[in-house]
Amino acid sequence: MKIQALRHYSGIGGQAVLEGVMMRNKDQYAVSVRRENGEIATDVGEFHGLLYGSVFRQIPFLRGIFVFLDSLSLGYRSLNYASSIFTDEETHAQPSPHKASAEKTETDKNTKSKAHETLFGVATFVLSLAIALILFTALPFLIASLFSKFIRSDVLLSLLEGALRIFLFIVYIRLIAQMEDTKRLFAYHGAEHKCINCLESGHALNVANVRRASRLHRRCGSSFLLFVMLVSIVLFFFIRVRSVPYRILIRILLIPLISGISYELILLAANSDFILWRLLAKPGLMLQRLTTREPDDSMIEVGIRSVEAIFDWRSYLQDAFGIIRGEEEASDQSR
Repeated sequence: MKIQALRHYSGIGGQAVLEGVMMRNKDQYAVSVRRENGEIATDVGEFHGLLYGSVFRQIPFLRGIFVFLDSLSLGYRSLNYASSIFTDEETHAQPSPHKASAEKTETDKNTKSKAHETLFGVATFVLSLAIALILFTALPFLIASLFSKFIRSDVLLSLLEGALRIFLFIVYIRLIAQMEDTKRLFAYHGAEHKCINCLESGHALNVANVRRASRLHRRCGSSFLLFVMLVSIVLFFFIRVRSVPYRILIRILLIPLISGISYELILLAANSDFILWRLLAKPGLMLQRLTTREPDDSMIEVGIRSVEAIFDWRSYLQDAFGIIRGEEEASDQSR
């Protein structure tokens, strides 16, 4: 039986990292990563973000820009910690001095290979973000410009550019989703969503309950990206600069403003049951079927560990629901 969310905002959010999950609650964050030996490593820290405590962070449309930049900064920090877990493990792993020389050489080769593979994975992810910026900003505009000789309407050209941007994004997601590392990353993404949905539906945070929760969530960054693309279609329509380089530059410079508008829209879509906002959230939820996968129990355990490091979920459930559902069931199953 699936657990359905009841729209009780917990205040927590997060993202998937290499073999783990980052969760944030206000100024605290935790990154939990599954080590190669099966143990879970957790790093807890504070993150205040840009202009911490400033009134500017409370202004609608402007606050979304800070949230966007903070997400990039904390995301990089979390990915760096996750990659360091494997790099440190593999670099400092020393074989037994009693083993044969040939075995030692082979172990050293494997260790270096794994360390390089992890570093390459992080570099690839960062490079992918840079490529994505070019793909989803400049390329759609350039392709749409090729049709300007045949399409005289600026409205149609703007719609074509927006449609191309969404099409390229979906193709990009589908392509990287074929990589094994990305499949695991998307599964941890699903674990992150399931943990939050489990709590926001009033259920105790345990593997059995989290497993039944939905892997789709309205406040997901994937939905945010889709809002960014939809807002850009409208905003770019009003740009009338003729120079191609300047038009591309303006599109890049407008990303913070687009992020601010998109943030306000996703807040409405996530926290309102008004039918218009629910319909607006649907495309983002559909996109999450590509950016999330069903996690296994070991991934769910990592997500739970990350939540528990920075969030008193029992107090939250008592305050929000007056009851903790499903805790007795988990206790019975563990006996």
